[in-house]
Amino acid sequence: MIKLFILLVSLASILGAQAVTIPTMNFALSAPDTPEQLVSSLNVLVVLTLLFLAPSLVLVMTTFTRFVIVFGFLRQALGTQQVPPTQLLVMLAMVLTFFVMEPVGTKAYETGIKPYIEKKIGYEEAFDKTVLPFKNFMIRNTREKDLALFFRIRKMQNPQTVADVPLSVIIPAFVISELKTAFEIGFLLFLPFLVIDMVVASILMSMGMMMLPPVMISLPFKILIFVLIDGWNLIIGNLIASIK
Repeated sequence: MIKLFILLVSLASILGAQAVTIPTMNFALSAPDTPEQLVSSLNVLVVLTLLFLAPSLVLVMTTFTRFVIVFGFLRQALGTQQVPPTQLLVMLAMVLTFFVMEPVGTKAYETGIKPYIEKKIGYEEAFDKTVLPFKNFMIRNTREKDLALFFRIRKMQNPQTVADVPLSVIIPAFVISELKTAFEIGFLLFLPFLVIDMVVASILMSMGMMMLPPVMISLPFKILIFVLIDGWNLIIGNLIASIK
């Protein structure tokens, strides 16, 4: 299932960049006459199943995790409750994910999927060539410590090349690295806004206005500072720059 998902992600990432010939599928409910027809029907069933699993797989194989967590930390640091809405933050994270992953998907399509569609290579070779750009991307953004952790758990020897790293190892290691990176960025985002809250709370306490919630006073100042420094441009620019 992961193999077919890699092929689907690569196709989806390049649909907006170039014309792609999509093979037709027959959904007629008839008994297969040959083994080839049976295999084709099973492939259609697997593809339809992947349509339901794709959102979960996107979380663990792309930079979506980093983006959505950082945006969540940013909203908490600003203290704006449900502004921007969760749906908008998720969609923004998804758009940025496609922006970052498009070169990877294009390379996977050109080296693996396109030759397979043209019947120049077999399925196994097409999968190896298609998944290699994704492996390179995930390994570049994975800490060696996290990668070594899962190799030790599996009691496997250290890999010599990227091709020697199985997806069952690189995917969880990549997720852990993305979580750590996102929390580090979130901590750095919290610091300046925390300073503003502390300053406002100290001023209110010195004025004897202890019953007035400091958040009500600090929120406009935090929003004003965030707008003045062009916060969205700064955060998104640095987020994309942090991806190797």
